Amino acid sequence: MQTVAGLFGAVFLLVGVLGFIPGITTNYGDMTFAGHDSGAELLGIFQVSVLHNIVHLLFGVAGLLMARTLSGARIFLIGGGAIYLVLWLYGLIVDSGGDANFVPLNTADNWLHFGLGVAMIAFGLALMPRRGITGRRSG
Repeated sequence: MQTVAGLFGAVFLLVGVLGFIPGITTNYGDMTFAGHDSGAELLGIFQVSVLHNIVHLLFGVAGLLMARTLSGARIFLIGGGAIYLVLWLYGLIVDSGGDANFVPLNTADNWLHFGLGVAMIAFGLALMPRRGITGRRSG
């Protein structure tokens, strides 16, 4: 579980860094700090802003730090997955052209957030140590 949490953390960190690299992020000159009007897109698909990239960086650092313990890894995977599912729902509800879309989010972001949320929770639950017949945790 710790390895998986660390991998998720490393990927979030990488994505946060890549969001600041022109070429990997298209329309880089159109990036705003926050808001729906940021024209920058990571890999030409996922709408990003400075705030969006910072969130990825912070989430990545949190993942790497929390992966150092089993309980931290479990909290990161399940809690972080829940956060991403809430973000997915928010992205579905919010008007993409409105001021409430401050992160910013587009359709590709929304479905990526759904996939990340489901995957993180699934890993967090599937990799939990099991209790043996004696009642002690194994694993």
